[in-house]
Amino acid sequence: MSDRSAAVSRATAETEIDLTLAVDGDGDAAVDTGVGFFDHMLESFAKHGLFDLTVQCDGDTHIDDHHTVEDVAICLGEAFAEALGDKRGIRRYADRRVPLDEAVASVVVDVSGRPYYEFDGAFSQESVGEFTSVMADHFAMSLAHNADLTLHAGIERGDNAHHEVEALFKALARALDDATRIDDRRSDTPSTKGEL
Repeated sequence: MSDRSAAVSRATAETEIDLTLAVDGDGDAAVDTGVGFFDHMLESFAKHGLFDLTVQCDGDTHIDDHHTVEDVAICLGEAFAEALGDKRGIRRYADRRVPLDEAVASVVVDVSGRPYYEFDGAFSQESVGEFTSVMADHFAMSLAHNADLTLHAGIERGDNAHHEVEALFKALARALDDATRIDDRRSDTPSTKGEL
């Protein structure tokens, strides 16, 4: 199997980011975004998806967390797209439901080459620490658009935004791990078109 990894950098007036991703990792993470709960979510994403992930982000968090979360998601999406290349041999589809205490989140993904995103549900509190809860939805959308994923995500139930957001990140990680795994029975790209 080829080395499915990528390094992405992004510099704007709002953020400066260096990110590395290894799809076939051990779940190791070194993350510093300036938003503590977001760091926790990215570390959880890496751990539960078995992705090796490093993120160094210097963002305008004195304004709020929006640009930091969005731009990290853009970089992560670009890294997935680059690391997966022609997607030869991947399983392509996956779905995961993940509970965290009273909360349940779900993710259905197609590594399709066609960006599409839908979200259903709501978060019980406006924020978790310095992390604005709705940015979890925006993170997933930005990731989907930049990794060329068809992604349906949702919060099925919950009454604690910490649990709801964390369940969503874990479901996203597990679904992406499943969908990007190599199927030993397949040597081609999983599409009747011959490409994704």
